[in-house]
Amino acid sequence: MGECEVLTGRKGRFMKNTRKRRMFLAFMLLLVATGVVFVCNYVVVHSTTGKLFSTATHTPHYKVGLLLGTSKYVKTGQVNLYYQYRIEAARKLYAEGKIDYILVSGDNSTMAYNEPRTFRLDLIAAGIPAERIVLDYAGFRTLDSIVRAQKVFGQSELVIISQRFHNQRAVFIAQQKGIEAVGFNARDVNLKYGFKVQLRELLARTMMMIDLYVLNSQPKFLGEPVEIG
Repeated sequence: MGECEVLTGRKGRFMKNTRKRRMFLAFMLLLVATGVVFVCNYVVVHSTTGKLFSTATHTPHYKVGLLLGTSKYVKTGQVNLYYQYRIEAARKLYAEGKIDYILVSGDNSTMAYNEPRTFRLDLIAAGIPAERIVLDYAGFRTLDSIVRAQKVFGQSELVIISQRFHNQRAVFIAQQKGIEAVGFNARDVNLKYGFKVQLRELLARTMMMIDLYVLNSQPKFLGEPVEIG
């Protein structure tokens, strides 16, 4: 066997071993990442057990219901079911006297996109008096909405209104910020409609932990206090 053949064989084995090490490292990283996501999800679910309600009758009374925003329409132009069901949930809570005011917190990052204003119009159409609706235009993230409800709108007690999976994360954030909060679960959507949203939620819970415990993230904007009622 010539010297060139020996060198070529050694190089081939080295490349093969390098690929194996890289694949093993990638597998270990994936395993660790999966474990982190699993632990974050478990902590959120466990910490919010007993804090979520699906019927208005059993939901305790709070002065303010924090309605978390979302877009009214999906890309196909149809009404977003998450949006529609949150409107229904807020109306139900108010109609049964479980909340006195609705604080709508959502994204108004551009002149053409205004979640709180859109929610307000549909809440009024659903029978909620306009004077009972307060708008937070800087709820860009769930963390922003929760912290601003406390620091800007002066609320230390809240009923958070969204779908169950979202309420779990929102109530967890509220707990870490010293806010007494429960969640009222809006009707959920079927798995086919909401699979991508549910998948993103797992990642969102992991990012939330990083925001809370590593980055100590704060809302993009705060501002002058706003009194409700």
